[in-house]
Amino acid sequence: MEKSKVFFTDMRTRNGETLPMKLKRLIKTAGIGEIDFNGHFAAIKMHFGEPGNLAFLRPNYAKAVADVIKELGGKPFLTDCNTLYVGGRKNALDHMDSAFENGFSPLSTGCQVIIADGLKGTDEALVPVEGGEYVKEAKIGQAVMDADIFITLTHFKGHECTGFGGTLKNIGMGCGSRAGKMEMHSAGKPHVDQSRCVGCGKCVKICAHDAPSVVDKKASIDHNKCVGCGRCIGVCPKDAVLAASDESNDILNCKIAEYSKAVCAGRPNFHISLVIDVSPCCDCHAENDAAIIPNVGMFASFDPVALDMACVDAVNAQPALENSVLGDELHAHHDHHDHFTTVGPDTNWKTGIEHAVKIGLGSSDYELIKI
Repeated sequence: MEKSKVFFTDMRTRNGETLPMKLKRLIKTAGIGEIDFNGHFAAIKMHFGEPGNLAFLRPNYAKAVADVIKELGGKPFLTDCNTLYVGGRKNALDHMDSAFENGFSPLSTGCQVIIADGLKGTDEALVPVEGGEYVKEAKIGQAVMDADIFITLTHFKGHECTGFGGTLKNIGMGCGSRAGKMEMHSAGKPHVDQSRCVGCGKCVKICAHDAPSVVDKKASIDHNKCVGCGRCIGVCPKDAVLAASDESNDILNCKIAEYSKAVCAGRPNFHISLVIDVSPCCDCHAENDAAIIPNVGMFASFDPVALDMACVDAVNAQPALENSVLGDELHAHHDHHDHFTTVGPDTNWKTGIEHAVKIGLGSSDYELIKI
């Protein structure tokens, strides 16, 4: 089988070519122009960064991608889905405020920002997962599925649960509605933190299975009736309904791969990953620790699996930076011969790659083409 092509350029700039210009040249060389964008809606899925975190990608890179899509006749928009946890991106209004605070606006990027799963994270499309072992029907943000073309712009980094947060994480977890995120994180069903509950009854009204009930102004959920749809999480005004977050990291990675397949299947898709400011944890944190390796460069491919594999190999080829979590672990002689395993020894990123290959999402074999 022919190896997937992954295109790469470093972060050096010469002869007046800026980094956004270089990114444009990379994605054009990688073949983004082979996609028919003319008059079509193109979702650019990215992470806008939790307020307080400074490791997320700058809006300049999003503008470069949007500009190319517009040159090709497309109608781009930046998008992400609401978070499952409490923070600055748990509903569409807070999420857009956070995006604007971090510099993502129509004025700075040249395209609109749309939160794909709606105001409360309940606007979702149910998408079959062909060959899914853990998920038969993924819950994907509606606007992502309404797009004709799917593009990802990923900040490649470490992750405390999955080992690294790359393109598959950006697609699978990032495109899941709040209920979809619960399904990936949880093997169980939501429960109520009664110290937060005010007995408003919104969970009772949204449930189609009569699982929640309110007694003495406190809600509870009957797990014999609950089907785990997670809609009660989205409507709770006090964030009192919580996911179990009890799924193993290996199964979490497999579910992310299956969600990624649901998002990409049946339409043109193209993927970009920037291996810069490689923080040890996700951009969902309201802070970011020091980068663990030097900046590497920008990668692009039609194959999201090959792209993640190329980025992992590029990170592992780099020296550890002093005064970082990785540097500290190596000084303590905790060298697992894999930077992400050294930083997160309870994670195993390989399970996600292997499962993605198994279900036919892409290939882990790649040809790296430097420009």
